[in-house]
Amino acid sequence: MNKAMLRIVPFLLLAYIMAYVDRVNVSFAALQMNADLGFSSTVYGFGGGLFFIGYALFEIPSGAMASRFGPRQWLARIMITWGFIAMGMMLIRTPTQFYLMRFLLGAAEAGFFPGLVYYLSHWFPKAWRGRAVSRIYIAPALAGVLMGATASPLLGLDGLAGARGWQWIFLAQGLPAVLVGLVLLRFLPDKPADVRWLAPEEKAWIAAELARDAALIGHSKNHDLRTVLANPTVWLLGCTGLLLNGAMGGFVLSAPAVLAANGGLDTKTIGWLVSLGGFNGAVVILLAGWHSDRHGDRLRYAAALGSIAGLGLLLIGLAPSPGAVVTGYLLQTAVSFAAGGLVIASWPDALPVRQLAVGSGAINTLWQLGSFASPYAFGAMRDATGSYHAGLLGSAALALIYAGYVLFVRARIRHMQSRAAAA
Repeated sequence: MNKAMLRIVPFLLLAYIMAYVDRVNVSFAALQMNADLGFSSTVYGFGGGLFFIGYALFEIPSGAMASRFGPRQWLARIMITWGFIAMGMMLIRTPTQFYLMRFLLGAAEAGFFPGLVYYLSHWFPKAWRGRAVSRIYIAPALAGVLMGATASPLLGLDGLAGARGWQWIFLAQGLPAVLVGLVLLRFLPDKPADVRWLAPEEKAWIAAELARDAALIGHSKNHDLRTVLANPTVWLLGCTGLLLNGAMGGFVLSAPAVLAANGGLDTKTIGWLVSLGGFNGAVVILLAGWHSDRHGDRLRYAAALGSIAGLGLLLIGLAPSPGAVVTGYLLQTAVSFAAGGLVIASWPDALPVRQLAVGSGAINTLWQLGSFASPYAFGAMRDATGSYHAGLLGSAALALIYAGYVLFVRARIRHMQSRAAAA
């Protein structure tokens, strides 16, 4: 499997980094954009969250298209489309235009991450899947490193060619998605049987291991939407993300502004702090993926990491000092992505392979609904109270609820799988 890790994962990692950059670079652009265009925190939060409505509405159809046309072609199409829309964000002038472009960006990116999970399910058996997913799921953390390092210089291009710094962010960080999409279309292989760099016995071993994993889960003759939605596992896993993204989404899209307001930090310092948080998050994701493959209990560790993320948000919200805000931020960023990544790595462990493409889309739809509600509520509370404290404390409470709920889901899935094995 090391060959597959080296030949496939770097392509997917690069693609997901571009996806996350274009999803949340608005958080840095907002440091100038909101003042330039007269956007309130509520307007910004609503527009930021509309990305996830577009994502949610088109998630299941996009997952079905990935199953029909093949994940390689569909992932490349998604990247090229969203790259052009991401660059178009530099042209917005009004709240309505902001709302429309964020919605279209979400619709264009819909199905991307479930498509990655579906693609990996054709390559990596369960014993390797946690490592594969974790090595790709470090992308949001690495995107934080990239954005933190480049946001301040890009904002510093203010006035170049008549464009504001926030416009340069959208242009410079949207173009690479188009280029990476073309790379995927040309170089990403469809399945193990198609490649020359695996020996026949290696291909046979992968096929046998994937078949054994599928037998442990149970087979499903149907993978249509009605059948998938009737599977209680889909709803159990979907609600984990509804809670987690509800806890984290508002803070992620407002983190630079929160650090400036609660910590008194300047733009350059915030950039380096975001980079450091992203680096720490990447390390924890890799360790969590390795550990979950070794011990096989992904959901228990996801609950523990969710609790730590909640404590970090609580510390930022209480804001007793700038040092406490920085500590809370580094704590939250170190574990929040890993808390979600471990749950995502459990999707192929819990769903029949024929239901995985559409099932992942359905699960991720619920995750994105949490991502929509969170920025809007976060911004509305900021406008209503004049500070970020209420939003941060509410986010901390949701993170702790998430941790308890994941333990409940873990028990339910184990019970259902025991019954299926005994049948």
